[in-house]
Amino acid sequence: MRRKPAGICYLAGAGPGDIGLVTLKTRDCVERADVIIYDHLCNPEILKWAPRSAELIYAGKKAGNHAMTQEQINALLVEKTGAGGNVVRLKGGDPFLFGRGGEEAEALAAAGLAFEVVPGVSSALAAPAYAGIPVTHRGHGSQVTIFTGHEDPEKVESAIDYKQLAASPGAKVMLMGTERIGKVAEALLSHGASPEMPVAMVRWGTLGRQRTIQGSLKDIARIALEADFRPPAVTVFGGVVGLRKKLGWYETRPLFGKRIVVTRTRKQAGALSAGLRLLGADVFELPTIRIEPPTDLLEFGRMVQDAHGYDWIVFTSPNGVEAFFEMFYKLYDDAREIGGARIAAIGPATAQRVKDFHLKVDLQPAEFIAEAVVREFQKHESIENERILLARAEVTRDVLASQLERMGAIVDEAIAYRTVPETDDVSGGIARFKEEGADLITFTSSSTVENFTALKLPLPPGLKTASIGPVTSATMRDLGLRVDVEAAEHDIPGLTRSIQRFYGIQR
Repeated sequence: MRRKPAGICYLAGAGPGDIGLVTLKTRDCVERADVIIYDHLCNPEILKWAPRSAELIYAGKKAGNHAMTQEQINALLVEKTGAGGNVVRLKGGDPFLFGRGGEEAEALAAAGLAFEVVPGVSSALAAPAYAGIPVTHRGHGSQVTIFTGHEDPEKVESAIDYKQLAASPGAKVMLMGTERIGKVAEALLSHGASPEMPVAMVRWGTLGRQRTIQGSLKDIARIALEADFRPPAVTVFGGVVGLRKKLGWYETRPLFGKRIVVTRTRKQAGALSAGLRLLGADVFELPTIRIEPPTDLLEFGRMVQDAHGYDWIVFTSPNGVEAFFEMFYKLYDDAREIGGARIAAIGPATAQRVKDFHLKVDLQPAEFIAEAVVREFQKHESIENERILLARAEVTRDVLASQLERMGAIVDEAIAYRTVPETDDVSGGIARFKEEGADLITFTSSSTVENFTALKLPLPPGLKTASIGPVTSATMRDLGLRVDVEAAEHDIPGLTRSIQRFYGIQR
């Protein structure tokens, strides 16, 4: 009996928290993973890139609560890698900077297993940068020392030489050890550091919930205690901290401090989340729907196969475009097989997906609703006896088909996809909504509203809501939700702009 060949383990840095700081190589590893073993400080939204078939294993360690010991993690890496396939060990920040990645690599090497190290952006550099603190600066020292605060300074055989650390020029960056800041400050003071040395502590650095406190070596412990400052945090000691006053950029963004929930599919949440994060919002995703193939995939395939026989093909969403052309290119290998059919699209996102397949959009209404397509056809030309193929979701309003038929068109409906409730809370959005609440929740379709209300989550006091357009708003009201914001332009950029206006923010 032939043995299955051993796999490979990627010890990959997940970055400091901001999902935009995850490297392309780490994302590639996650997208190809068979097993992912991830830490507490990894942004859970990274897991949305994983294949649905991937095995996800939480191995997080935080103060007083370890899912696994380090020895158990090492054994698990050896076991999973030895079984074959691609194993990704996701570690917060960089795997080799106080991440115990070296120990995990040693365990794999001792077992004779293949591994690769994928460096990541460390919070030691990123958190100060997002707080407006350059860790090196010609006017404040050209040296930076990074040390761990995880070790108690009162240990007799401490690995950290506090005398040397106190005397070192330039900035000093401490990872972990937030709860030991008093002892660390005392150790530095007792070895000659100036009591006036500026100190900054950055909690949840690079994320929308980032928080920074400042003080000096003599009073930072008291300030942290009064502020109830807790891990995870990065601490910076030195004159560079004083530059924060004029270099602070992240915490001054217009939506900074606003917690906003995005309810879309796992794949589609990115554009809205990214737009809101650029404005500084603390965004977390709570996918409520998942896109699945239609119930009768064979029938859909037959209709796509005959698309060349239609005068018009109408797409109502990007999902419909993607499902149509995924099927089309399984049946044909030449775009010209679509024949002379002209194309209509609702909304710029839908039109753009058509253009992505190198096809022209012949009709696109100014408004992004079904009724606008009908009005555009009325202005455009007579469609009496024209054959129209409508690519749509399995459950949707029948306004478009019925009104086009009243105009004399012969309409066939190709059921391209269906939306089903998302049952996996991979990114931890539901748990966070229950625990922390939010300032605003966004809805981008009626199905996101329906499936969110089906979760029966308690709504926090003062929660505001934002809708992408009138159809979604109507569903919200029908289900007992108030509509605080409705996008004037019924697409993702329009929704983002409307949220800005709601909070009184100029573009």
